[in-house]
Formats: sequence, C-alpha cells, structure tokens
Amino acid sequence: MVLTRPLAAAFVPEIALATEAQWIQLTAAIEEVLATRPARVRRQLTLLLRLLDCLSMMRYGKRLASLDPARRTALLEALAHAPWLLLRRGIWGLRTLVMLGWYTRPEVAAALGYRATAAGWSARSRPGAA
Repeated sequence: MVLTRPLAAAFVPEIALATEAQWIQLTAAIEEVLATRPARVRRQLTLLLRLLDCLSMMRYGKRLASLDPARRTALLEALAHAPWLLLRRGIWGLRTLVMLGWYTRPEVAAALGYRATAAGWSARSRPGAA
C-alpha cells in the first residue's frame, strides 16, 4: 500500500509536521499490521487508494495528494458518509490504519498522557506508578 503523507494528514493533521523518521515509523507500523491480513485485503486497500485518486481527479482535476488540505478533507468526509457501504468502510478502515500508525508510537502516546499498561488499573494505584 502506498500511503501519501498528505492523505494521512487529512486523518491526523499532526502528521503533516512529522519528521522523516516518524513517517517511516508510521508506515512501518501500518505495513506490519497489513502483513497479517490476507493478500485480498491489501489489494483492496491499494484499489481504494487508486479510486480516491480517480475521484479527486474527477471532482477537482487534481490528484488527492495535490489538493489543498481543506478540499482533501472535504472529499474524504463526503466519501466517509457516502451511500455505498463498501466505500464508507474503506475510508474508515484507512483512517483506522493511519491512527494506528500514529497514535501507537510511544512518544505520541506519552505526549497525549496515555498511560495504559498491561497491569491494568491496579498499576495506577501503586506508589511510584506513572
């Protein structure tokens, strides 16, 4: 799957300011998750990305990555609420992958104050727990 930074930033605006290392981490996390999925699912995501580009060309005369952020977001929002269930699922699935790639990075989770632990709530009540 070839995810562009402008497309990812439409779902998570902070990604537009990501460093190259952060972008590599994000795409690696997404690729790791997709590696566990059937080849059919990966092909469908690639097809969805191509479809998004085609729809952008038809509506605005520009590829999705070339659109200004407002138009890109508006197009994705419209498609996320489209009458076609498969298209809606695709947009939400793509959004979920981008969020997984960004928000599961330790420094982002720490910056948000996310303190989940495998020990559960009991870890928060122990003295010295973060």
